Amino acid sequence: MGQAGLLRHCCALESGERLDVRSLALSRDLLARREPLADFAFAMQGLGTGPISLYGSEEQRRRYLPPVIQGQRIAAFALSEPQAGSDLKAIATRARREGSQWILEGTKTWISNGGIADHYVVFARTGEDQGALGAFIVEAGNAGLKVKEQINTMAPHPLATLQFQNCRVKDEALIGQPGQGLRIALSTLEVFRTTVGAAALGLARRALDEALARARSRQVFGKALAAFQLTQARLADMALAVDAAALLVYRAAWAKDTASGRVTREAAMAKLFATESAQQVIDGALQLFGGTGVVSGTAVERLYREIRALRIYEGTSEIQKLVIAESLLREEKVA
Repeated sequence: MGQAGLLRHCCALESGERLDVRSLALSRDLLARREPLADFAFAMQGLGTGPISLYGSEEQRRRYLPPVIQGQRIAAFALSEPQAGSDLKAIATRARREGSQWILEGTKTWISNGGIADHYVVFARTGEDQGALGAFIVEAGNAGLKVKEQINTMAPHPLATLQFQNCRVKDEALIGQPGQGLRIALSTLEVFRTTVGAAALGLARRALDEALARARSRQVFGKALAAFQLTQARLADMALAVDAAALLVYRAAWAKDTASGRVTREAAMAKLFATESAQQVIDGALQLFGGTGVVSGTAVERLYREIRALRIYEGTSEIQKLVIAESLLREEKVA
């Protein structure tokens, strides 16, 4: 991907340059349709450098972004903790200042690229106020950073729990200003939340491709599976879900690229609908395959495992519903 120039879409090299969410979404849509693990690698390069692209200094951009773009450095985003997922104010990892250094203490878990990343963007509390977070770049070779355990999941992605003990970083490792970490995290997630929907869309497109091929080729009771009306109805529902998800995903991406403010509701709608509908589309494809669909290693079986996590990470479906409802209730009534 680095050699192909695809990772350039993950980073904003120049001050004032914005991440183009439509390019990110299109890339994830296409990659997920072909190879979900490639989509995962692409997404993590973007998420692990998003805070640097959005809030990093010129020096941080020059040092970290070009190697990521070239595929020579692996990035990671260390936000989640054992007791802090969507509730970012519950983050317990602390960063205290000592002279020209910061000392990080705490645990992060469910960290994508954990154990293989070259650097981590780590979020930690910098004050007593729960909302006062800092974002720090921690090199993988830091003596105070340990990979506590690797996490095995139903879809084989590199995930790990990280331990920070007397983890010392210089002032230059701080992204933005102390206390600005919550804003940095939320801004980064708003960019990439829409692209999670795009990845789900790509998985759903592949499932529909596989289902159509199966329906045309599979002979049942002397005729093609596609000849049965129940099959046709299922395929129609799948196609409808794919197109509706695409409209929501690319609406949210367009809104982020062209609007001056936040697009929290649009991103939440795209992520929620695309991931939930992709689960249904993939389940429908597996049903059409029958027993073959649950054989380990087949395309639809892999898709079935891959889609499940997308309904959880970067905000569960339940959290997205709360975000949408909160946005609606905040709006002033129009007479």
